[in-house]
Amino acid sequence: MKKLMTKHFSKWAARQKIPKRELANALTEIMDGNFEANLGGYLYKKRIRFEGQGKSGGGRTIICYKKGDRAIFVHGFAKNEKSNLSKKELIAFKELSKILLRLSPEEIAVAIENKDLIEVKS
Repeated sequence: MKKLMTKHFSKWAARQKIPKRELANALTEIMDGNFEANLGGYLYKKRIRFEGQGKSGGGRTIICYKKGDRAIFVHGFAKNEKSNLSKKELIAFKELSKILLRLSPEEIAVAIENKDLIEVKS
């Protein structure tokens, strides 16, 4: 199973100083069925801790996840920035999810090589 994040998400996570182990833990929890919301279209909302904070005051992530195949962090935001995604954002992320899930293993390998997708190390 591939565990990835988009370049956009990676930059956001670095600015928030989210530890790599926290990202890996979030993906493990998603695979175990532990998430805050199923948004449909293989999208899930998952809380994540910022360094030195708990989950309740930390961030929210949007993850594209297809069981047994791949999990990809596509978006993150701090709870104090906004409470949820807008309808337009949700539609856009569902379209992105369709695209990401259609990528072949070869296309994913090229995206990783080009640094458009980054592997989340466990």
